[in-house]
Amino acid sequence: MTETSDLQLRLSRHLPASPEEVFDAYTDPAQQKIWFSILDEQPGIVEIESDLRVGGTQTAVWGPSRDHLFRETQTFLVIERPHRLVTESVGSSPDGSTMTTHIEVTFAADGDGTLVTVVQTGFPAPELRDFFAEKAWAGAFARIEAYLHR
Repeated sequence: MTETSDLQLRLSRHLPASPEEVFDAYTDPAQQKIWFSILDEQPGIVEIESDLRVGGTQTAVWGPSRDHLFRETQTFLVIERPHRLVTESVGSSPDGSTMTTHIEVTFAADGDGTLVTVVQTGFPAPELRDFFAEKAWAGAFARIEAYLHR
């Protein structure tokens, strides 16, 4: 039997703004509401509420329609603006499945921008880890980058 609860994802992306600007784009609900849907062909639903403090939570609900919504609630464990953010994330998909992971995001000055590194652990299966690496995080980075370029 293989233990899969310790599956880890680690990826980095250079974004074209200062650590402060990238940290704020990543954590500020008003900015998130813009970049969450910035690359969508059709407008969807994006609702975000945040209490950015240790012990506070951020809840994001998004999807193409009320019948097909994803939900993620992150509890803030560590906030070191603008360099580091650690959360516990509980996500659910429209089919009702849920997953809890631990996410650490660091923001390091890198030349003319910021190197953002994500380490996410607790995936229940390699396929979910790979989906998050190839689709979820890649999509989030592309959206934040498009937002920062606008």
